[in-house]
Amino acid sequence: MNLGTPSSLMNCVAYGRDGARREISLDEIEGVLARDDGSFVWVGLYQPPEALLEQLQDVFGLHDLAVEDAHNAHQRSKIEGYGNSMFIAVRTAQRIDDAIRFGETQMFVGERYLVTVRHGASISYAPARARMEREPELLQHGSGAALYAVLDMIVDNYRPIVDEFDDELNRLERDILGDGFHHGTVRKLYVLKRELTRLRMSVSPLQDVLGQLTRSRHALIHDELQPYFRDVLDHVLRMNEITDMLREMLTAAVSMNLSLVTVQQGETVKRLGAWAALLAAPTLITSWYGMNFVHMPELQGRYSYAMLIGALAATSYLLYRLFKRVGWL
Repeated sequence: MNLGTPSSLMNCVAYGRDGARREISLDEIEGVLARDDGSFVWVGLYQPPEALLEQLQDVFGLHDLAVEDAHNAHQRSKIEGYGNSMFIAVRTAQRIDDAIRFGETQMFVGERYLVTVRHGASISYAPARARMEREPELLQHGSGAALYAVLDMIVDNYRPIVDEFDDELNRLERDILGDGFHHGTVRKLYVLKRELTRLRMSVSPLQDVLGQLTRSRHALIHDELQPYFRDVLDHVLRMNEITDMLREMLTAAVSMNLSLVTVQQGETVKRLGAWAALLAAPTLITSWYGMNFVHMPELQGRYSYAMLIGALAATSYLLYRLFKRVGWL
C-alpha cells in the first residue's frame, strides 16, 4: 500500500531505544510499531492530501477530531489530549522576500510516534532531527524528546524575526526624528505594527501550550524532559515580553510621528501668518491712498511719496524683527 508521495512526505524514520536511526517506508510503520523494543517513528509531512492523513490515522490510531483539525490549515495554537496521545497545533513564522510569512505545524504525539504536519511558511525540521541524533541520551526518551526538539526550533526561529523588527523600528525612529515628513515612514510604521501584531498572535498562545506541557505529568513527557520544556517556555515568555515592548515603542513612535507632523504644520502656519502680516501692513497703507478722496493734504507735499515709502519700509522692518524674535520667521 503506497501511503505517501514525494511532494508531501518529507521524512519517515524509526529511532531505536539507543537513538539509532533507520529510514523506513510508510508501509513498514506497522511492523516497527508491532515490535515492543522501545523504538518510535517520526514522520514529517508538508501539506499532505486528506487521503494520506486518513491512512496515517489507521496506522497510528489517531483521533477523528485531531485528524479533522489537521485537515484545516488555519487552527489557533492549542494542545488537546486524546487518551494516550496528544494533538498540538502551533503557528510558525519565516521571512521570505523581505516579508514575514506565517504558517502552521500540527503534531500528533503518541508513545511510539511523532507525526509533524507543516502548512504554509514553515521550514523543514531536519535540523531538529539532526540535533536529536547528536544527543542519543536525550533521544532515548522517545517521542517526547522529538516533540521538544520541534517546539524548541519553532521558538528559536522567532528570535531573528523579532530582532529584525527591533532593527527596523530603530531605523524608523531615526527617520521620524530627522528633518521633514515622509509618507513612506508612516506606511512603514503601519506595516511594522500590523506584522508585529500578527507575530504576537502567534507567539502568545504558545505560552499556554508549553505551560500545559510543563505542568502536566503525561506519560509521553518523562520527568527528565521537564527542564527542557521549561527552558522553551522561558524563551517564549521572553519573546512575548520583547514583542509587547516593541508594540509599545511602536505605538509611541506613531504618536511621536503624529505630534511632530502637528508641530511642523503649526510652524508652517506661523510662518504663513507672519508673512501675511508683513504683506498686510503695506497693503493697508497703500489701499488707503488708493481711495478717491480729493482733500488729502499729504498728496500735495513734495516729499510725501518718499515719506510713504519710508513708512512702509519701517513698518515692514519692525514687523519682521518682531516675528523673528518670537520665532515665527
